[in-house]
Amino acid sequence: MKHFFLAAILVALSGSSASAQWQSQTIATDADFRGLCAVSAKVAWVSGTNGTYARTTDGGKTWSVAAVPGAERLDFRDVEAFGETSAYLLSAGPGDASRIYKTVDGGKSWTMQFKSADPAAFFDALAFWDAQNGIALGDPVQGLFQLLVTADSGGNWKPLAPKIMPPALPGEGAFAASGSCLVTHGENDVWFATGGAKTTRVFHSRDRGQNWEASDTPIVAGTESAGIFSIAFRDKQRGMIVGGDYRKPNEIGATAAITSDGGKTWDLLDKRLPFRSAVAWAKGRWVAVGTSGSDVSVDDGATWKMLDRENYNSVQFTVGGDGWAVGPKGRIAKFVK
Repeated sequence: MKHFFLAAILVALSGSSASAQWQSQTIATDADFRGLCAVSAKVAWVSGTNGTYARTTDGGKTWSVAAVPGAERLDFRDVEAFGETSAYLLSAGPGDASRIYKTVDGGKSWTMQFKSADPAAFFDALAFWDAQNGIALGDPVQGLFQLLVTADSGGNWKPLAPKIMPPALPGEGAFAASGSCLVTHGENDVWFATGGAKTTRVFHSRDRGQNWEASDTPIVAGTESAGIFSIAFRDKQRGMIVGGDYRKPNEIGATAAITSDGGKTWDLLDKRLPFRSAVAWAKGRWVAVGTSGSDVSVDDGATWKMLDRENYNSVQFTVGGDGWAVGPKGRIAKFVK
């Protein structure tokens, strides 16, 4: 979302870790990270400002960091990877600053697969069903959310014109805050979450974007800085959304909700969190992170335990429960079970 991109002036709250669950890792960069892909217990990729990306192949003991040549002014808000060598980067920005790059050799070389030719475009996130089939989400242009799909590992990214696509509300968009406003599951399902309008919504397609339905949610809305920032599913039916107002990072309110019917309906959590920009399922627990800290829940959000008060933008876990969180100025932390 453009407003979030241009007004990313969140203030980090300092404080020592209240738990040993997060283990800080060292990386030689002060880039602000928002993109994160936990591939396995050993392999993870991160991405961020100044065209920066980084990769670990030893569980985070060491991180190699570099910038994509010619992309030093771009902000890579999302990264999707398929092992040590294959990865995609999506940069968020107005017009031709919205791009997709791919590497097949671990970052030794990068190919630009897509560059927006529409000055009104602003892409937010990227997701894949498998190594060949993926989808990218952009903010509305002329009242409709922008969608790109690939069926050949990014060789071609084509605009998707759904048969059914509910129009965007005035001011509605997706937040390019953590790369997790868009999520796929299984072979065909895809969801994305919105904010910035009078109502927050979750869009769901069961056929890889050919047809969409939108459901209202109880997450805080009404201003351009408020809405759903992240969506995640533990299985096809049970999922969670988190968000809030990023300009009020400590305000407790309607910031998290769960679904048990694949996103048709959403129930607000009674034990409310402050603003959270990302949530992920971590093999038996939900973990939510934001600018004021991180929290864990083992009972589907009924209760939460604070992990720390560090500033994070994104969090992701593998199926096996290995995961990382990332944030500003090169912050990377590994989840220690």
